[in-house]
Amino acid sequence: MMARKNLLEGLADLPDDHASAAYPMRGAGKSLVRSLDELAKQADKFLEGEAVVELDPDLIEESFVKDRLSEDDDEFKELVDAIRTRGQDSPILVRPHGKIDGRYQVVFGHRRVRAARKIGIKVRAVVKSVDDRTHVIAQGHENSARANLSFIERAMFARSLEDLGYDRELITVALTANASSVSKMLSVTERIPRTIIEVVGAAPGIGRERWVELSLLVGKAVNAGAVREVVSSEEFATLPSNDRFSRLYSALNHTSRPAKKSGTAVSLAKWQPHDRAVEADIKNSGRVFSLSMKAKNAGRFGEYLSQRLDALYEQFLAEEGNKGD
Repeated sequence: MMARKNLLEGLADLPDDHASAAYPMRGAGKSLVRSLDELAKQADKFLEGEAVVELDPDLIEESFVKDRLSEDDDEFKELVDAIRTRGQDSPILVRPHGKIDGRYQVVFGHRRVRAARKIGIKVRAVVKSVDDRTHVIAQGHENSARANLSFIERAMFARSLEDLGYDRELITVALTANASSVSKMLSVTERIPRTIIEVVGAAPGIGRERWVELSLLVGKAVNAGAVREVVSSEEFATLPSNDRFSRLYSALNHTSRPAKKSGTAVSLAKWQPHDRAVEADIKNSGRVFSLSMKAKNAGRFGEYLSQRLDALYEQFLAEEGNKGD
């Protein structure tokens, strides 16, 4: 594997005003970013010039931080076919297992390990002893360069890191994202329970803003029942991940709309004489009646009616009385 361009190279050397939107770049904060930048540079060079060995994939365990929600997707199937056809082009990075001799832990290259296990071949790997912080940064940078994770997978990666006690500076470096983006990721995973996110899946076609909107809907207590009803249906489980997102979003967006007040039906009508010199719009709800007119004679005819309202009302009462006889 060729070394990729370090995504954070020179970050610590930027003037404070260029970096303040993403990082607190003063004092201890600036020193911390510099140290993380060095870790990132180191992580990016791990495979450079290193000896590649072949390992039994059954001796390799997953990273202590999960970064994917979907395992057997189309991209994974294509990877399996490619490795079966032409072999494994790029080695993975593993570190010795901290507690079990002779076993390893993936730093990056999870899918290549799974593909090798599925095919029944050994996996080409570089073995390095790295600490947890360097492990996280290397894994995050590999994902940014290769894995094409969806927004919610990146958000769950950030959530896992924060749950493990890592600070925001390290999370932003590992995700090659600014502080505002990481904050939105974490807010989404705070509002939507992990179990719901895992049921919806990676949703590769759904971006950040749609997930933010869904999180606001899921976060409403009144929607809790609707969420459970949608995600527990048999049909929901059969849908592709993008469609599962859309189904849940549509159901909650519909139930969150204010219900129309049920009231007396309103009748609407129009009236126009043969000469079309007046056009009247009539609205009647039973307790409210309105008549509005326009066109050439609207003003004069309206005045004519208003001057005769008393007589018209007396005529109305007389006719209503006759109906009762």
